[in-house]
Amino acid sequence: MRQAKIIDRSRDQQFMREALALAAEGAALGEVPVGAVLVQDGVIIGRGFNCPISSHDPSAHAEMVAIRAAARAVDNYRLPGSTLYVTLEPCSMCAGLIVHARIQRVVYGATEPKAGVALSRGEFFNQAFLNHRVLIEGGVLAEECGAVLSEFFKTRRATR
Repeated sequence: MRQAKIIDRSRDQQFMREALALAAEGAALGEVPVGAVLVQDGVIIGRGFNCPISSHDPSAHAEMVAIRAAARAVDNYRLPGSTLYVTLEPCSMCAGLIVHARIQRVVYGATEPKAGVALSRGEFFNQAFLNHRVLIEGGVLAEECGAVLSEFFKTRRATR
């Protein structure tokens, strides 16, 4: 896996906490609690949380929502030099978008053993056919990110 050097761990944690707050917003709507923020030059330019159920859009993952918002904010479909902070390891759909948007770095919290493609189900971002390289940093606030998901599913199972 292509690893990014951590320049400022406290800054990564700060932005991950922003993503965690967005995950909580999604959970309040009954969505799987995943949040994401896209940062460029130290400023959040896109925010999102999972909302496929409420938006009736299967592509409305937190990363998709944040990247779409950022692209509109900067009036460009390419987002070079940006960092995506997401509470859960990206899936293949989101990984493809990350490459196409030319995001420089992805920082994620919890691993996703069933569908994560940064590390868990293959190292998508290291594929030779890709025309853009993305730096990956996993495990930032992993326990907190994982706990939010675990609590959500625990509560969901208890109410069924």
